[in-house]
Amino acid sequence: MPQPPDHPSPDPRQPVTATPPPQYPGAATTPPQYPGAATAPPPQYPATPTPPPAYPGTPTSPPQYPGATTPQPSYVPPQYPNPAAPQPGYPTAAQPGYPTAAQPGYGYGYGHPSAYPQHPGTPAPQHQVPTHPFGPQPPAPDDLHYRHLGSRVHIAAHQRGADATAIGQLATQIPGFLVSLAVVSAISVAMFGSTAGWIVILAWLASGALVFHRPTELAFARHVLKLRRPLAEERARLEPIWREVTARAGVEADTYELMIENSTDLNAMAAAGHVVGVTTYALNRIPSSNLAAVLAHELGHHTGGHAWAGLLGYWYSLPGRIAWAVTRGLARVALAVARAFSFAGTGLMYLFMGAFVVFGFLAAWYIAIPLVLAPYLLAAAGRRGELRADQQSAALGFAPEMAQVLHHFQAEQDAAKAHAAAQGKKLREPGGLAKLLSSHPDNYTRLRALEPYLQPIR
Repeated sequence: MPQPPDHPSPDPRQPVTATPPPQYPGAATTPPQYPGAATAPPPQYPATPTPPPAYPGTPTSPPQYPGATTPQPSYVPPQYPNPAAPQPGYPTAAQPGYPTAAQPGYGYGYGHPSAYPQHPGTPAPQHQVPTHPFGPQPPAPDDLHYRHLGSRVHIAAHQRGADATAIGQLATQIPGFLVSLAVVSAISVAMFGSTAGWIVILAWLASGALVFHRPTELAFARHVLKLRRPLAEERARLEPIWREVTARAGVEADTYELMIENSTDLNAMAAAGHVVGVTTYALNRIPSSNLAAVLAHELGHHTGGHAWAGLLGYWYSLPGRIAWAVTRGLARVALAVARAFSFAGTGLMYLFMGAFVVFGFLAAWYIAIPLVLAPYLLAAAGRRGELRADQQSAALGFAPEMAQVLHHFQAEQDAAKAHAAAQGKKLREPGGLAKLLSSHPDNYTRLRALEPYLQPIR
């Protein structure tokens, strides 16, 4: 019987393996298991969402773990929307010696005190702060406008000099210098003879040049003023601010040595001929713009010659001061010995000392009178020098910041008075003579002197 047309006879030229696919229709599911092994595992293993954690580099891992991105925004972005926000904070816990009432007077008009309480429980900013000699401190905000960053700096031809204040300081020290010269001459000639004595006198006169000798200045700053070289992180904050200040003044920044004083007071100093010191509190706790104002003030002392003139005058008057201190000590000893023997002997000793002072005053009145007036004249010159240094800072564009620093000083004084009043005490106000012996003007006098620089430009 002939076969049906739908079942043709097998062709011997065809491979025998071509017939299995139609003979095994259920076998069509087996080929997908092996040609694409990457697609086969998902249908065969429905519970295989766990392999992606074992292969975090696979591109499918982020969509498989949408919750993995939630810890990051919940921890970092909401708590620190502005990376600079934790820095401006001024936590009162780090300032036990400064009442909170002093901070508003300082003029922290940057919104920093209000920014810190918004994140009281976040420890991250504390771990980002470098360690300082007085413990971890949050970094102060860097709000200074760097006008000369990365640009050429014009260096002025006149770097430093001696203004009227410096010349006045030197002139006031002339009587003390003459007394010191007499003391050194008398002791040198008495101890070493005329020839060697004159060599000692000339050596003492030439020793004033050490004020401008850099190694001697640094030794003086370290051992007398208790200053130290800045650490790496301190230098990283201090030098850019200092270079901006010197660039505005047209002064070589490397002319001066930056040093640090471990202190919780807001202060800075200009010492000798090339030393600028700043306290750790001023470096770490106040904004960069205010620190720049303080450094510009100290630069004004250097460019005006106040620092070296004051130290030079003090050095040349030191032998006379020592001689006066020794004389007073001997007088106290003599009075104590006379008092131990009799009341009459004490009276005679007082008469002898009084007669000696009067005779010396009459014999050398041209030296005695300037010596009596010298402390008051030096204090007046110092007050004038502070006002000139404030004007230097204001002329460089730091008048508002300098005013903030002065407001801080005044707020500290007011807070101290309030604290004493709360304890039933009263701070003693300085009298007339004490004010005349003050080397710094009061804060309101300095603020009034800055008013012309604070007026808006019309």
